[in-house]
Amino acid sequence: MKLIVNSQSHEVAAETLAALMIELDFEGGWLATALNGEVVPARERDRCRLTEGDRIEILSPMQGG
Repeated sequence: MKLIVNSQSHEVAAETLAALMIELDFEGGWLATALNGEVVPARERDRCRLTEGDRIEILSPMQGG
């Protein structure tokens, strides 16, 4: 299925957000995720189903000033 992940097009087999993160080698409990502009908590990623054309953001918090 074709998805947009962090503004880049990806063809993936994953059917859930958790599976997508594994497929694309995103690891770490500190990562934040959003599906079509809505935040998805880490505990819900394995139940979060993906569909063709979804837009996913996977972000790592950064310190700065």
